[in-house]
Amino acid sequence: MSVWGIVLGSLLAIVAVAIIIVIILQEGNQQGLGVVTGAADSYFSKNKARSIDAFLSRWTKVFAAAFVIFVIALNVLARFGIL
Repeated sequence: MSVWGIVLGSLLAIVAVAIIIVIILQEGNQQGLGVVTGAADSYFSKNKARSIDAFLSRWTKVFAAAFVIFVIALNVLARFGIL
């Protein structure tokens, strides 16, 4: 395996772990369950959750795009025998 294969493979593994971590950190979309259990969310907590969820959602998309790009790059390099 060439240097490019090792570098892209390592980056692919790092991005895969980053995707897993970012997805695990996201909260589930369970709207309305507070009414059933009697818990009421404050305005501040709702907006804070939305900003954190938006941040994590944005980074999930970035890591997913990087993952796809690295997979395609590895396949192209393997196809042309560079790896």
